[in-house]
Amino acid sequence: MSTPAHPDIASLAPGQTLPEREFHADTVHLFQYNAVLWNSHRIHFDYPYAREAEGYPGLVMAGPQLGDWLHQCVTDWLGSRGRLRSMAYSNRRAAYVGDTLRSTGTVQSVNTETGEVTIAVSIVNQNGEVLAPGTAVAVLHT
Repeated sequence: MSTPAHPDIASLAPGQTLPEREFHADTVHLFQYNAVLWNSHRIHFDYPYAREAEGYPGLVMAGPQLGDWLHQCVTDWLGSRGRLRSMAYSNRRAAYVGDTLRSTGTVQSVNTETGEVTIAVSIVNQNGEVLAPGTAVAVLHT
């Protein structure tokens, strides 16, 4: 059961899902993101180092980038109908260049008096593995 494109507090219920977004991790996106962060860890740009020294199967996507994609999942869904109050997530598994990732969200609770909505969010890879689970709290304008 999915939620409306832009939510209305009266029509929300636990179990409703947010629209998913799909991301295709590539080297250009990875390079640009880490350049903005001034993140020079070699696992993000040096393929031989990532494989041989660190034991990864490929270049590793930046963890904060997964968090940004979670934020976008919620804020795109909210549109101008509300705002993101808080987001907490943890990176549990690595994502690699070449992966197909998607952001997901499921409404956990709705408080119609305060307009507050709690959402379970996650980044999932092409194998269905949860890489970054979290919780978002949004406030809808009533």
